[in-house]
Amino acid sequence: MTLFESNRLGSHQLENRVVMAPMTRTRTSAGDVPNALMAKYYGQRASAGLMISEATDIAPHGKGYLWTPGIYTDAQIAGWQLVTNEVHRNNGKIFMQIWHVGRMSHTSMMPEGQAPWGATDEQAIGSDVFAHDAEGKLTFVRASKPRQLETDELPALINDFKTAFSNVRKAGFDGVEIHSANGYLFEQFMNATLNTRDDQYGGQTFENRTRFLLAVVDAAIAELGAGSVGVRLSPFGHYNSMPDDPLGEETFFHLCDELNRRGIAYIHLLYELMPKGNMQEVTEFNERHLPDEFVRKTRDIFKGAIIWCGSFNKESAQVALATGWVDLIAFGRPFIGNPDLVARFKNDWQLTVADRSAYYTRNGEKGFTDFPNFSM
Repeated sequence: MTLFESNRLGSHQLENRVVMAPMTRTRTSAGDVPNALMAKYYGQRASAGLMISEATDIAPHGKGYLWTPGIYTDAQIAGWQLVTNEVHRNNGKIFMQIWHVGRMSHTSMMPEGQAPWGATDEQAIGSDVFAHDAEGKLTFVRASKPRQLETDELPALINDFKTAFSNVRKAGFDGVEIHSANGYLFEQFMNATLNTRDDQYGGQTFENRTRFLLAVVDAAIAELGAGSVGVRLSPFGHYNSMPDDPLGEETFFHLCDELNRRGIAYIHLLYELMPKGNMQEVTEFNERHLPDEFVRKTRDIFKGAIIWCGSFNKESAQVALATGWVDLIAFGRPFIGNPDLVARFKNDWQLTVADRSAYYTRNGEKGFTDFPNFSM
């Protein structure tokens, strides 16, 4: 098995096993609307077997970072159609990653300045979100204290996801990835330490902890079909101040069993574990990978495709594929400076390392679409 072999992913035939990972890039127009510049960016990188869009807000109350796109207005749907048309014109496949950040937001971004919505009212101490500070500067600020979602609010929130899935289809995406990793709302429910609720979505049992996510997965399947649905997960993760969870494996394997039973296209795992706080504050990052036995058990339970993501290069990706535990490898940062990453891998051409300071700027094409294809 190599990176360059075709692969069947749910309902879709992919040209290769290279996935472009979801990456927030903050290039939307006013109203969180995708635009022609974003269409150019995604179109340039369409040689990936599968592209996964940057995380996209299902509704204003799900927003946690400025300039991230939405999928809840007609203008946003039209903007995303520019993107999907350009990707398909270049023979690519693209899934939209959707999210709700839960407690990982700031009052300045929430409708009417309300508190962020959390599984509980516990604040993410020490974690930041991308917003305007008190002087109006665009920077990272501490996440605000959330309020706990009431039980009777959750059906309406699930309905917001249903609407989002319908809009994903209207925008022309090939499928959807539900972002259930990195300390955002779904993981806030699934973490048995953080989730101190006492209702049917509470932390007492793995059925309760996964109930909200599985309801949303079922809504996605109803709209798009199981073969066009993926779920991103970060087992053992502490990113965005997630606490240790002694029941994390129990919850994860129950979820894998339920997702397998539903026949979804894939699960997307962060194979390299991220630090507890936010990446911009990390001075030393001692990477740690998912344990082999854990991965083997995941492969035994889940029969759909498994994507791994976590600082892979071409060589380590090939080694990973050779284990047989994984079907595709996702690359993030290498795609920023190398729109033709697949060709560079295939031909052993030199990679461009993009300047990290340009990742989240608002400087038009600079650091976004101005990276050329390789030239001899």
